Amino acid sequence: MRLTTITHVSVDGVMQGLGGPEEDRQDGFERAGWALPLFDDDAEAFLGEIFERADAFLLGRRTYESFAGSWGAIEEMADSPIGRALNARPKYLVSATLTDPRWTATTVLSGDLATAVRDLRNGPAGELQVHGSLTLVRWLLHNRLVDEITLLTYPVIVGQGARLFPDTGPDAALDLVDSRTFPNGITSRVYRPAGSPQYAGGTADADHAGFADTP
Repeated sequence: MRLTTITHVSVDGVMQGLGGPEEDRQDGFERAGWALPLFDDDAEAFLGEIFERADAFLLGRRTYESFAGSWGAIEEMADSPIGRALNARPKYLVSATLTDPRWTATTVLSGDLATAVRDLRNGPAGELQVHGSLTLVRWLLHNRLVDEITLLTYPVIVGQGARLFPDTGPDAALDLVDSRTFPNGITSRVYRPAGSPQYAGGTADADHAGFADTP
């Protein structure tokens, strides 16, 4: 199963608090709600298509709880393309604290997470999608378990908040396989990891390079 990450980021890489004004104020974040004013009908339809093609979802605890309380609980949201996909497909939750989830079709992954994720990837053909889930996405990239990266970039500089890529981490070359621009300036870019990047005059430390390599 192909593992894909779908992440909404600002131009400066922030992915925290993209929804409502009170969403995710962790660590003193004060600029939530930066994405919704730019999220037009075309972008919504495109995102719905992404969710609909998923065969299963892999989610971190915070994103899982947010989705369960919205797409899984609010009738209007549950009846949307995104809600129908989330409610119908298997969901794999990465959490050491939430052991008895009530959202239907949920399996908790704990213990040896790398082995559990590899087992999912080695399963039947299809697409295993990761939405949001900052800590999980960083871990997946660091452990070279991501097959495809979709970045939905919004034309705004947030200036604070948690960013997708940390100051230090694995590096990787990327192949651009698809791109699209929406009327309000949101861009979608789909990348596939392509080994280690080339550096002028030398190469990066091999121990830290290339999250595209097969584990």
